[in-house]
Amino acid sequence: MALQRTLFDLALAYPQWQGSGRHEHLPRGAEAAAAVCGRYAPLVRVPAHEGPAQDAHGVNRWDAVFAQFRSAHDILSRSGARRVLTAGGDCAVDVAVIGYLNGLHPGLRVIWIDAHADGNTPATSPSGNFHGMPVSAILGRAPEPMRPYLGAPLEPSRFRYFGVRDELGDAGDHALRSELDLRRLDPQAPIDGPVHVHFDLDALDPREFPYVAYPEGALAVDEAVALLRRISREADLVGLTVTEFAPADQQQARAGSRVIERLCEAAVGR
Repeated sequence: MALQRTLFDLALAYPQWQGSGRHEHLPRGAEAAAAVCGRYAPLVRVPAHEGPAQDAHGVNRWDAVFAQFRSAHDILSRSGARRVLTAGGDCAVDVAVIGYLNGLHPGLRVIWIDAHADGNTPATSPSGNFHGMPVSAILGRAPEPMRPYLGAPLEPSRFRYFGVRDELGDAGDHALRSELDLRRLDPQAPIDGPVHVHFDLDALDPREFPYVAYPEGALAVDEAVALLRRISREADLVGLTVTEFAPADQQQARAGSRVIERLCEAAVGR
């Protein structure tokens, strides 16, 4: 049964797992997240890439990542949607979504909730996994074939981290943060303008939410819900992307889905 409160006009199911280094359970998590998100807006699915994938441009499984990126770009461009709720998949699904919303909403702000900085480039990444590169991509350092689809990069001054743990970063992450002066969200600062929230579930404390491949976060679920509710109340929330849900079985999928529902409820509960 559809829920009554509505903010988003498109729910995008984007089940890409190829950007992740630990991908075994991501398809199950992406499907469970899509089932939740589809209760808040009409659901459209990015086709999953089938078959083997080739590395290129410094990115593992590049052709699968790029094919799904272009599919998402085409879906969004045809949709006319102005407010997008996305169910990932790995963190890199947000590159296409943010590129689209940044072209629609002048002055878009991005709040990146994640335990990891995700600021490597293909040249600096020690792993080649694209889910560690989306922040650099939206800030103008995407692999060359993606750039024509993305338009103008997001301005670094309109980007804020929340929940990131400095000790988890590597040299490439730290270099980008220093070069572009990427800052944390001040919890006391007002939040205004059009806002997109990227929410990697590994930002959550694994004692409360262990259903991720990288259980290294420290953010309490209640704190995350309160932040999303405040953003929805104070700003113009035009996007929310939930990523990296990796339940090992259906029981975990059901348990984690209840938390995703709380996040979505906070996002639409004006």
